[in-house]
Amino acid sequence: MTEARVLAFWFSAWPRKTARSFHCLLVAMPPANAKLNAFPVFLRVDGAAVAIVGGGEEALAKARLLSQSSAALRIVAEDADPGLLQFIALTGAAHIKAPYEAAHLQGVVLVFAACGDEALDRRVVADARRLGIPVNAVDRPELCDFFTPALVNRAPVAIAIGTEGAGPVLAQMLRGRIDRMLSPSLGRLAALAASFRAAAETLPKGNRRRRFWSEFFAGAPAKAVEAGDLAEAHGEALELLAQDAPAGGHIALVGAGPGAEDLLTLRAHRLLMEADAIVYDALVPEAIVAMGRRDAERLPVGKRKGCHSKSQEEINALLIELGRAGKRVVRLKSGDPLVFGRAGEEMAALREAGIAYEVVPGVTAAFAAAADFELPLTLRGVSSSMVFTTGHDLKGNSLPDWAKLAISGATVAVYMGRSVAAEVAGRLIEAGLSPDTAVAVIENASLGNRRRFHGTLADLPSLEDRADLTGPVMTIIGDAVAGANFGRSEPLAAHRHESAASPADEGVEQ
Repeated sequence: MTEARVLAFWFSAWPRKTARSFHCLLVAMPPANAKLNAFPVFLRVDGAAVAIVGGGEEALAKARLLSQSSAALRIVAEDADPGLLQFIALTGAAHIKAPYEAAHLQGVVLVFAACGDEALDRRVVADARRLGIPVNAVDRPELCDFFTPALVNRAPVAIAIGTEGAGPVLAQMLRGRIDRMLSPSLGRLAALAASFRAAAETLPKGNRRRRFWSEFFAGAPAKAVEAGDLAEAHGEALELLAQDAPAGGHIALVGAGPGAEDLLTLRAHRLLMEADAIVYDALVPEAIVAMGRRDAERLPVGKRKGCHSKSQEEINALLIELGRAGKRVVRLKSGDPLVFGRAGEEMAALREAGIAYEVVPGVTAAFAAAADFELPLTLRGVSSSMVFTTGHDLKGNSLPDWAKLAISGATVAVYMGRSVAAEVAGRLIEAGLSPDTAVAVIENASLGNRRRFHGTLADLPSLEDRADLTGPVMTIIGDAVAGANFGRSEPLAAHRHESAASPADEGVEQ
């Protein structure tokens, strides 16, 4: 069992008295690139017959599901429950009130065996397969040729969720979540879109046609349908078709967050799906870039310490060039674009060039680091203010204004401060901040491979010796840090003491 992994432990009680034992459950886990055993398709059933064999609750559940389609239902049940009889009377489904025979399956495109009797279900399955008809045996996945999904119905839009029979309850939970996300008017909007399909095909391929559909589904036509005004929606769609001149480009300065893709905002995700080009920094993970439209142009621009593939001026020029070409661009920046992301320079360049832009905030690294530590950045009676800064602010001869805030109790979040950790600690201690002030340090905040450290301001210089810290590092300093959860973090002091005792380090210092 090469793919077996320890999945869980369970606790069992032996029959005799209080004897206990732990058992390890080994389960064959699918590899990361696991393939589907059941391929999802949408089968045309308009006017076609679908047979349901059975007269109980299982048969009624399948009948209700299929009643959302335009299939002609054929229910084979000698003894049907009252609920199923009422359904048949209300919907006009064909009812064969007789013992099941294989002839009842003639001419149907799908069969559901819902007899509640295994032997009879197996007989129905065998007859269906002999006739070449796909068959589903309710609650018997080993007998099924196909599985019925949990269905989100916004006809003509349908979202089907399947688990290959492994977790029907999970499928229903997902269906509920997706159903709440989608507007009840989505089906009407899709039907209107179908009426404009031929007209949209006359538009030039590429940006122009894609822009029409993007505006159709997210702009004025969609809003009019949502409001229940189909005539207005039709008129707005006609106006979109009449816009012959290509629309100007648009740049979205988007915060990609601290690294975890599930911390990306919904607006950022939507813009990525609409983008013609994605311009991204080196610290933005590939998993987030991959959330963009599949055929979007991807343009890495570097900007990592000591390795800038493009200067800021070159990035500004690239954004202007793409905007003037009429493209929708997402400029992905790690964290929040307005926090040490140099968004100000890019906005100024776009304003001067007359290129439309917007800013989409992201989760900045300080917030992600605080969440990973369960650390309150402000704490009543301890700290009522906070500072975002970089360690390089302390490189000058004079202390920056925020140093006074740190001394008076503010929580300080230091970005990109590993290489100047000794400078940060020394200058703050020199200014009057206690060497015993609590410090929390995290590498790769929000990610699964994050590493957390805790200590005091006096321990902070040891960071500069940590060659093993290759990811982005965030440092948080202040009295509020003492309230963090340090349960799974490493002490900074241990590394400080190791460095002090190292002969090699002593030789370097001499």
